[in-house]
Amino acid sequence: MENAVRDWRGRSYLPGPVPADRTRMFWLAWGAMAAISPLQYGYAALLAKEATGLTLLAVWIACQAAGALPALHLVRRGRLGVRTSLAAGAALSFAGLAAAALPLSAPGAFVGYALLGGLGAGLVYGVCGEVVSAWYPERPAARVGLITGAFGYGAVPLLVWAGLAPAATSAAFLVAAVVALAVIGTAARHLRLPPALWWPDDVDPRSHALDAARLRTAPEAARQFGPAQALRTRTLPALALILTCAGAVSVFDVIVVAGTGSWGALAVLVALNGASRSVAMRCSELFGRRRVLAAVLTTLATGQVLLATALAPTPPGAEPVAAGGPSLWLGAVAAGLGGGAFYPLLASLVREFFGAERAGEIHAVVYSAKALAGAGAAALALFALSTPMTALAVAAVLAALPALAIPRLRIPGLPATIPL
Repeated sequence: MENAVRDWRGRSYLPGPVPADRTRMFWLAWGAMAAISPLQYGYAALLAKEATGLTLLAVWIACQAAGALPALHLVRRGRLGVRTSLAAGAALSFAGLAAAALPLSAPGAFVGYALLGGLGAGLVYGVCGEVVSAWYPERPAARVGLITGAFGYGAVPLLVWAGLAPAATSAAFLVAAVVALAVIGTAARHLRLPPALWWPDDVDPRSHALDAARLRTAPEAARQFGPAQALRTRTLPALALILTCAGAVSVFDVIVVAGTGSWGALAVLVALNGASRSVAMRCSELFGRRRVLAAVLTTLATGQVLLATALAPTPPGAEPVAAGGPSLWLGAVAAGLGGGAFYPLLASLVREFFGAERAGEIHAVVYSAKALAGAGAAALALFALSTPMTALAVAAVLAALPALAIPRLRIPGLPATIPL
C-alpha cells in the first residue's frame, strides 16, 4: 500500500481513477433491485389475502433477510464472485416469480416462491448494495438509498397491470420473471467490486474526513467495529428492534390498502415507499440521521391512524364513505413516506455507529431482523381479518415506540459523559 493515504482517524485509502462504467454499474444495480420488487410488494398486494398467502410471504421475507448475510460474508472474502452470486440470484428470482403465478396450494408455490425466490432476492439485495457502496465510498448512504428505492417502487408496473386486468395476474408475474432473469443476468455480467480501500481520485479523502458540515450531521464512528464486537453493544440490538417493528408495519400496510380495492391508493403507497428512501437520505445529510429517522417513524405511525379512520365502520344512520376517500389516500401517502425510508437510514446509522470497514456485514446482521418483521406483518394481517381497527392501533404503537427511543441512541465507544 505504497500509495495509501490516511485521514485524521488513521483510516487508509487507495485513491485511484474512476472507471468509465461506474455510472452504468449503478444503474444496472438499480435495475436489478427493481426487478426483485414484485417478489415482495407485488406478492403482498396481490396474493397475501388469506392465511396460506400470508404464510408464504412471511417465509419469503425470512429467506430474503437471511440470504443477504452469508452472501455478503462470502463476497467480501473473495470466496464467491459478484458475477456468480448475481447469476444465482437471477435464476432463483426467476423461479420465485414464476412460482408466484401458480395457485397458492400448489407444492411449487412454497418451494419456488418462498424458499428459492426469497434466497434469490436476498442475494441480489445484499450484493447490489455492497457493490454500489464500494464504488461510491464518498457518498455510500445516498447511493444505496437510491437503489433500495427501486426495490420499493419497482413493483408499481405489475400492480397497475393487475389492477387494470385482474384476470391477468398470473401472466403479469410470468412477465416479471422473464424481466428479472434478463435484467439481473445483465447486471451479473458487468458488476464488480473495486480494489480494497479504493477511493475516487477526484475527491481528497483527508479533506472529506475533515468536512465539518458532514461531521455535524453524520459523525464518524469512535472506531471500526467487527460484527462480533457490534453484537456486544446495546446499539445493534436497538437498531434491529427498530427494523423489526417498522418492517412489520410497512408490509402490513401494503396488505391493508390492497384489501380496500383502491388500486390507485395502493400504487401511490408502493411508489412512495421506494421514492421516499432517497428523499430521506438527502434530508438526513441536512438535519442528521436520527432526527430524520424519528420523523419517518412518526409519519408511519400517523399513516396507521389515517388508515384506521378510513376503515372505521360507518355509524348507524350516517351516509357510507366512498371507497378510496380522502382518509385512505392520506393514509396511503403517510404510510408510503414512512414505510420504506427507514431502511437506508438504518443502514447509514450502522456506518455512523460502527465504522465503514465492516458496515456491510454489520448491516446484514441488522437486516436479518426483517425475518421477524415478516412474521409480525403476517400476524397483523391475520388479526386484521377480524378486527382491522385493533390491528392498525397495534401497528401505530409499533411504529411510534421506536420513534420515541431513537433520540437515546448514541455512538458506541464514546464516553457516556459526552452529550447526545
